[in-house]
Amino acid sequence: MTFVQVIDCRTRRYDDMSRAMDQWVDATEGRRTATHAVVGQDRSDREHYMEFVEFPSYEDAMRNSDLPETRRIFEEIVALCDGMPSFTDLDVVRDERLDKATARRFFEEVAVGGNLELIDELFTPDYHDHDIGKETDTTIGTQVLKDDVIGWRRAFDFRFALQGQLEDGDQVATRWTWRATHTGEFMGLAPTGRDVEMSGVTIFRFQDGRIAEGWWTYDLMRLARQLGAVR
Repeated sequence: MTFVQVIDCRTRRYDDMSRAMDQWVDATEGRRTATHAVVGQDRSDREHYMEFVEFPSYEDAMRNSDLPETRRIFEEIVALCDGMPSFTDLDVVRDERLDKATARRFFEEVAVGGNLELIDELFTPDYHDHDIGKETDTTIGTQVLKDDVIGWRRAFDFRFALQGQLEDGDQVATRWTWRATHTGEFMGLAPTGRDVEMSGVTIFRFQDGRIAEGWWTYDLMRLARQLGAVR
């Protein structure tokens, strides 16, 4: 079970504290067990800070605490605080990665389900799209995306199988397999009725909870060979 430790403190020397935390990150490279850390400053009390540190488990957190560098840096941080920080230990009972869920909604509800109106909810109006299947490196706007979905749905009866997702900062990468039957004209090719398949990766960049940019990489040549367009 994921474990989160919440550290609550007051300080007028946050810049010095931040430098100490950077030193700890450098000193524990390859040995620390913390996987994610977020520091927040209280908007109503600018000397009040809270840090949220994520670990794979409570046991991993304890091993992290036992590192000599952790003990040393902690003593330095305490000296920078106005009093002893408080600690709250939390076992995570619910963890929702909302950007990942938004990316899945595009594949499941828009691409496969055909809910084009949802695009305006999930994407920013100036969405930037990068698609290896297009002659233009970048296309802009949700209408372009709607037209793309309409075109693919006219040409194929398809479904997506999502193999995995990775989230890094404001970006979510989704690895997928696309399986379809060629039922309509595609790139000038009359419908063949063939069952086809290709794999790919889509990376979405998020801005304020909505998709602002996308990169599409997929095996278009494999699709063309399956349709008989190339040998």
